[in-house]
Amino acid sequence: MPTNRGVVYLGPNKVDVQSIDFPKLELKEQKRKCDHGVILKVVCTNICGSDQHMVRGRTTAPSGLVLGHEITGEVIEAGRDVEFIRKGDLVSVPFNIACGRCRNCKEGKTGICLTVNPARPGAAYGYVDMGGWVGGQAEYVMVPYADFNLLKLAASDPKRDKGLPDRDTAMAKIKDLALLSDIFPTGFHGAFTAGVGPGSTVYIAGAGPVGLACASSAHLLGAAVVIVGDLNKERLKQAKKFGCEVVDVSKSASVAEQIEQILGVPEVDAVVDCVGFEARGCGHDHSKEVPAQVLNTVMEVVRAGGDIGIPGLYVTGDPGAVDAEAKVGSLRIRIGLGWAKSCRFTTGQCPVMKYNRGLMMAILHDKIQIAKNVNVQTIKIGDAPKGYVDFDKGAAKKYVIDPHGMVA
Repeated sequence: MPTNRGVVYLGPNKVDVQSIDFPKLELKEQKRKCDHGVILKVVCTNICGSDQHMVRGRTTAPSGLVLGHEITGEVIEAGRDVEFIRKGDLVSVPFNIACGRCRNCKEGKTGICLTVNPARPGAAYGYVDMGGWVGGQAEYVMVPYADFNLLKLAASDPKRDKGLPDRDTAMAKIKDLALLSDIFPTGFHGAFTAGVGPGSTVYIAGAGPVGLACASSAHLLGAAVVIVGDLNKERLKQAKKFGCEVVDVSKSASVAEQIEQILGVPEVDAVVDCVGFEARGCGHDHSKEVPAQVLNTVMEVVRAGGDIGIPGLYVTGDPGAVDAEAKVGSLRIRIGLGWAKSCRFTTGQCPVMKYNRGLMMAILHDKIQIAKNVNVQTIKIGDAPKGYVDFDKGAAKKYVIDPHGMVA
């Protein structure tokens, strides 16, 4: 039997690389075969800010959870009922697990599939309360409903799949393509749902990998001015490298005041929250956590009639929250301000399949260098625990794990 290693959450701030079961084409909880699934040799699997929330102990994640929902891999085995995906195909795995058959999937709402998680709508690999699916920060992983879920990056038989690059071409851009499983579509979703378009001005809260992917997406969508706000000086420097204006929210000047210094007015056309529930206060006293800080700030600086994209994560259970209300996801947001401005809010998981093929084509045809913009750094699977530590310290990098040494 082949061996397998995975990155395992053991408790707050405790992550280890351990031997785990080699995946099988089976659904353990349902005690039946998974003939619609495939087994992947993982080519890339990324550390995400959402993973970091769990590792910090800010969710109800159980010890022993194999982490990882950002997966790119090579098919090494396909189930009996898999028709369009074949052994040897190079594929991107949307972090949403979706059946393709339920009402929500048929409406394109793959982030809230009704059948793949017995606890609630929506599932993901290696994530708390998301169905118990084994994570992909591993050497091998099983993916269900393969024909529906997988995006083919390169085919084992190019004659069969015309229009796709050959394997060598895809692997030459694998650091970019590895971001199609989550942060690139998620960032794009934030910008798109905020109404970013040609000539827009946009404020993006958060210069982590998703925020930088969102800023890159805003440029791709034709924004005139993209402003990124954060406390982290190194991440703001990274945003400047690809043409963003920046707001340092640790300064005494408010976000609105700093936007006015850039645009001449204290508001923008569109805003995106790429921070989520672990937000810190603005101004000099930014050591204090203020969970609703970003939501209230973006409502303040968006123009009347502007839209608000919220790809930043908000949870229903946070044992480390600052107060009893926040522990159950109840935050003090100024909904009256948003209502008065006629804002439209878009929340929830990004439905990755809505965007990933188009974004793949943008990568393949050199319309964007997303890996450069988010500062991808590849690491070995054995270095994953250190990657979590460095990321938690605010490293201006996107850590991509290369379990088999396949990335150039």
